[in-house]
Amino acid sequence: MKKFITTVRNIFSIEELRNRILSTIGFLIIFRLGSFVVLPGVDPNLLDQGADSGIFGLLNTFLGGAFSRASIFGLGIMPYISASIVIQLLTVAVPYFQKMQKEGDSGRKKMTQITRVLTIAITLGQSVGYLAYAVPPEAIMIDQTLFTISAMVLLTSGTIFCMWLGEKITDKGIGNGISMLIMIGIIAQFPGAIVAEALAKGMSGALLFLLEIVALFFVVMASVVLTQAIRRVPVQYAKQVVGNKVYGGQRQYIPLRVNASGVMPIIFAQSLMFLPGLLAGIWADQSDIAATIGRTFADIASWQYNLVFGVLIILFTFFYTAITINTTQISDDLKRNGGFVPGVKPGKPTADFLDTILSRITLPGSVFLAIIAVMPAVAMVAGVTTDFSYFYGGTSLLIMVGVILDTLQQIESYLLMRHYEGLMKSGRVKGRSQNAAVA
Repeated sequence: MKKFITTVRNIFSIEELRNRILSTIGFLIIFRLGSFVVLPGVDPNLLDQGADSGIFGLLNTFLGGAFSRASIFGLGIMPYISASIVIQLLTVAVPYFQKMQKEGDSGRKKMTQITRVLTIAITLGQSVGYLAYAVPPEAIMIDQTLFTISAMVLLTSGTIFCMWLGEKITDKGIGNGISMLIMIGIIAQFPGAIVAEALAKGMSGALLFLLEIVALFFVVMASVVLTQAIRRVPVQYAKQVVGNKVYGGQRQYIPLRVNASGVMPIIFAQSLMFLPGLLAGIWADQSDIAATIGRTFADIASWQYNLVFGVLIILFTFFYTAITINTTQISDDLKRNGGFVPGVKPGKPTADFLDTILSRITLPGSVFLAIIAVMPAVAMVAGVTTDFSYFYGGTSLLIMVGVILDTLQQIESYLLMRHYEGLMKSGRVKGRSQNAAVA
């Protein structure tokens, strides 16, 4: 306890770190307050209380309840994540975006602007489905056409404001802003979910509730292991003669992570899983097929939903790992610095070898990630209430674990730079931001 108090005192004694933490808290408070501002023209007492069930309940968890309250932040940051997915896919398939990606800061700024414009377009499209699904006609107190137009503008403005808050947290706060906004929404729902679960079980189910808490603890530990899992590939450096001294013989490592992509694949996959239900809500009254698709993908306990979700996670894990870790660049760096993998020729053979190793360690990592992601469905089948089951793995748990580890890593870096003792005895907290590099 004494060490903890000392560490907190050290944290707030660093002016820059103190200002960043306070700025982050301020931005998050603004985000939480905005989630309670209801769209003008809506009677909150007449909102459909069942609109936050199934997959939309999960979306509601990410948004801290803003979805079910018909808030101006009703779509939150999710359209921005969808736009980011599209742009990252385009950087792989379209030469124009590939060229832009290689232009350095100027290219990244252009891609950021394109992502923002695409976010506006996606939000406008999703807002139509959101209003059709989450706001029943009897809850609208003004002219229907006027309400639809104004609500679309406000929802889009709310998403843009959330995106701005995320960018400000990244620039002036601590941690990744977008992930931080999602995490604070999830944490805001946790107390209510655990209280509801305890009340549902009652005194007769106290032992079962205790077992659920223990199971949740083990799932959290598994998520921490998955988030930090690392495997190393040895690299033997060639001997180099510098002056009259001979250097070499030491064995270095390329740290290739089992889960190099962190929680990004599950966030990407989850963003896509929201689309069928939202889009089906537009045509649900006119088409039986759309209604069936909407019901199927709104039920996160259905095998169809979990099968598609798991496959998307595995695919996105390989995709995100491929764009994050450039094995060709690693191979060129090794060759340029006189390093090599024992028994493998420099150049393309080394890149192919690293690709093979990366694929082999990414496959079990992606499968494990998919298993963690579908755990909420398993918890529902086991009798856990819907709201509480969202915290048994899935996107909710992995985002919380990943964001907390990243934030602790940044705080740790500030403390170590000022020669203070770190947060952990080892002096190092591993986050999700470590990429493969030649040691």
